[in-house]
Amino acid sequence: MSLPKLIIIAGPTAVGKTAVSIELAKKLNGEIISADSMQVYKHMDIGTAKPTLEEMDGVKHYLIDEIKPWDDYSVAVFVRKAKEYISDILKRGKQPIVVGGTGFYINALIYDNDFMSTENEPQNTAIRDELYNIAETQGAISLHRMLMETDPLAAERIHPNNVKRVVRALEFHKLTGGKLISEHNDIEKTRTSPYDVSFFMLDMPREQLYQRIELRIDKMLEEGLVNEVQALLDMGVSPNTVSMRGLGYKELVPYLEGQLTLDEATALLKRNTRRFAKRQLTWFRNQCTGVTIFVDEAGNRCIIDDIIRNL
Repeated sequence: MSLPKLIIIAGPTAVGKTAVSIELAKKLNGEIISADSMQVYKHMDIGTAKPTLEEMDGVKHYLIDEIKPWDDYSVAVFVRKAKEYISDILKRGKQPIVVGGTGFYINALIYDNDFMSTENEPQNTAIRDELYNIAETQGAISLHRMLMETDPLAAERIHPNNVKRVVRALEFHKLTGGKLISEHNDIEKTRTSPYDVSFFMLDMPREQLYQRIELRIDKMLEEGLVNEVQALLDMGVSPNTVSMRGLGYKELVPYLEGQLTLDEATALLKRNTRRFAKRQLTWFRNQCTGVTIFVDEAGNRCIIDDIIRNL
């Protein structure tokens, strides 16, 4: 029996995944599942570069605008929901297309990883709160040093600034009685996929990508990103929530609190986003096997043609 076909469109932020995936979905009678750890949150539209209804152009999207910004969202929740949507899309005779830049989520879905689910395991939020407090009061580097002592291989794989994943690794160690998340993940990598996966990574020259990132951030600010962040704070969303630690939000909170000028916050956001894109590219190149398609002046039509030829 053949495995169900699953198409993945991945790549760094600002490379053009949204436009390509929508055009591809229209060609293949497809529907899109977002593998973006931020676009799932309601009220966070500008800073996450969430596609508008006009941009979606009638293509059904999932895992966009589905949870409130103060709710928890994890890889376990993503995998569970994405699998449900994939099953439903296939039953209706359509093609599921997973699109996003959160490689950790994409790999977990492809290989059906057995992550400790926040819904099925007993919780100890005190552990998580304590770890986040260490990051806030002592700095992300201090938290990363704790991981280096506990699980050196995981520390090598996880960037110190990725506080969420550092916390996750330390939390896993505590809640499982001393198991290492690096060993757990290596075992998970040996699992076979329940899908016939066609993986495409969009890429472009580094300087061109950085230029697109800076132009996108300028546009976000023009469209009202500062007001969006202020509105979230006014709604009672704490700067310490997972959602507000996302790019575009964590940099503007200090500006709104009078700790930075807008120019300083903007420069910080651009720098952090460039670094994030670089880490995304490194992750995809090292962790994923698929077809790399270079985005250039030829436009999306050529990209779509390349993808369809490979399919």
